[in-house]
Amino acid sequence: MTLYDDPVASLSDKDREVFQGRWEDRLWLNVPGPFYGGETDTCRTGRISAPQHVLYGGEYLTEYVYRQPRRPAEAARLVEAACCDPLLGYGCDGDTRWTPDAVREWWRDRGRIIEYLSAHDWNAIDWAQQGVFAAVRDYESSFAGRLAADLRTYLFWLEEGRSPSAGERLPDL
Repeated sequence: MTLYDDPVASLSDKDREVFQGRWEDRLWLNVPGPFYGGETDTCRTGRISAPQHVLYGGEYLTEYVYRQPRRPAEAARLVEAACCDPLLGYGCDGDTRWTPDAVREWWRDRGRIIEYLSAHDWNAIDWAQQGVFAAVRDYESSFAGRLAADLRTYLFWLEEGRSPSAGERLPDL
């Protein structure tokens, strides 16, 4: 059993074509990993396709990836979310863009994300239909839960180019 299965490897060439987002447009709320939302539309379709992975935020409430996929079926949901975005603002080239230092910096600045998430009333508008409030709370709780371990595994992936084996020491955040 591997600790990290590259979710991009499960995508076909056709799937990859829908990921035309630019790294420079990536929303700061995206969790480090291969997938991210950049300049996406504001039609709120991402959670319909990938409710366990996509949230809305930033100045224009664009779509971003708050949980990276772990299995091919989850990556397929992000493909569907990307297909529904008329601006083609999702990207899947994060593995070539994130550096270990950038991941660590993102983690050090996590308080900014937690503050942003808690400063908004996610029940104020029609978010309830898509379970946004629960997903925001899930994202917030991941900072005290499994996200640190996931990021340490991702750091290993970035540094070593392979999944860590069980019992291997993972890099520090």
